[in-house]
Amino acid sequence: MRVLDAHVHFWDPGTLAYPWLGELPSLHRAFLPRDFGPFADGSVDAAIFVEANCAAGQSAREVEWIERSIDREPRIAGIVAFVDLLDDGHRDAALDRVRRSSHVVGVRHNIQQQPAGFALQAAFVRGVRDVGALDLPFDLCVTADQLPEATALVERCPDTRFVLDHCGKPAIRADAFESWARDIERLARHERVACKLSGLLTEARPDQRVVEALRPYLEHARACFGGDRLMYGSDWPVCTLGGGERWWRAIVDEVSASWPESERHAMFGGTAGRVYPHRAMVHG
Repeated sequence: MRVLDAHVHFWDPGTLAYPWLGELPSLHRAFLPRDFGPFADGSVDAAIFVEANCAAGQSAREVEWIERSIDREPRIAGIVAFVDLLDDGHRDAALDRVRRSSHVVGVRHNIQQQPAGFALQAAFVRGVRDVGALDLPFDLCVTADQLPEATALVERCPDTRFVLDHCGKPAIRADAFESWARDIERLARHERVACKLSGLLTEARPDQRVVEALRPYLEHARACFGGDRLMYGSDWPVCTLGGGERWWRAIVDEVSASWPESERHAMFGGTAGRVYPHRAMVHG
């Protein structure tokens, strides 16, 4: 079974600036494709790079940097690029650059940590619709309390496909399963939304980073989205803050061991190959 990791980051603070890394000393160094263990050990056949929140104004350079990295590491199957959807003056040009790239397979503008209503501003909604007009999916990076707003955004953009990052970041530390479960079910009713099984290690307490504690979240995502709208993602290297990519893969493997093979194939590559176009399609 070929495995496509649908959510990895690479960065080099010596090449681009990442202000947020200043608060996380263990991540404040270069994490490059050659450092990604699953490439080295063969447990992952390809990966989607997701924008890493570089400094304002550097997103085009980030795409160019990853495109050069792809020349050296062709297992990078595509790029989910940052575009500032609120920048009416430059958004069209930025989206045109995205359209012309043979490696960009999606767009993301982070919503988490933004004030309520951020994603429903008229300019943002227009931007997400423009992403859909390019036949690219939009990655939803939200926290659990923002899921109703994410659902409203999906409803206002009927021609755009969406990918929910990190299962909507449930508040696992606070044991807030019920509210997340209710809101994720409502979002999943929209069949244009796929969901990444990723990012849960860093949403959990150390004692919760085990199969028994995380299984309910993974199984509920499966119940809501169905096996053919899930995709596996490691969230490397952020996941190293919660145990690492191998630990997360082991949890996903154990939880999904009883799933039909067709669902495992979809989750480990088929869904991402279908949702993300261009190069990622070789894994469809």
